[in-house]
Amino acid sequence: MERLWAPWRMKYVTGANEGTPGGCVFCDAAERTDDRESLILHRGAHTMTIMNLYPYTNGHVMVVPFRHVANLTDLTDEERLELVNGMASAVEVMREVLRCDGHNIGMNLGRTAGAGIDAHLHVHVVPRWAGDANYMTVIGDVRVISEAIEDTYEKLRAGYLARGSAR
Repeated sequence: MERLWAPWRMKYVTGANEGTPGGCVFCDAAERTDDRESLILHRGAHTMTIMNLYPYTNGHVMVVPFRHVANLTDLTDEERLELVNGMASAVEVMREVLRCDGHNIGMNLGRTAGAGIDAHLHVHVVPRWAGDANYMTVIGDVRVISEAIEDTYEKLRAGYLARGSAR
C-alpha cells in the first residue's frame, strides 16, 4: 500500500475552525494585521483575495467578502461588483506570474452543494496548466502541489503589488 504523507492536513481534518472568532477562518484572517501570515494577497474595500491553505493546484486563491454572509443574494451591489472584479484581478495576476493556461472559477453555495465553509461566501479561482491532470490525479485520486505555499504567495503578492492593487 502506498502512503502519501500530509501531516499539515490534520489541523483541517480535526477542526480547522476551532479557536477562530465565531468559528470562521475567513473572519479570523481578515482581522489579523499580518497579511503574509494570513496568506492575504489583496484587500479591497469590501473583499479580500486569500490563498487557499489546502489548494487544488499551486496558486489556488479565494475571493471573499469581508462581511460574514452565506448567500450571494445577501451581498450589496458594491460587494458583488468587487467580488467579480477580484476574480478578474486574480486571473490576470495568475496569467502573468504563474503563466497558467486557464482557470476554474466557482463557488459552492451551501453544505449540500459542497461548501466546506458554508457560512461565509467565497469564490475559488484555480489556475490550470495544460497536462496538469496527470496520472496521479486521474488514477490515484491524488493532487501533487509542486511548490511551497509560501513561495507561491510571494510570487502572487509581487504580482498584485506590481499592479498597484495590494497594500
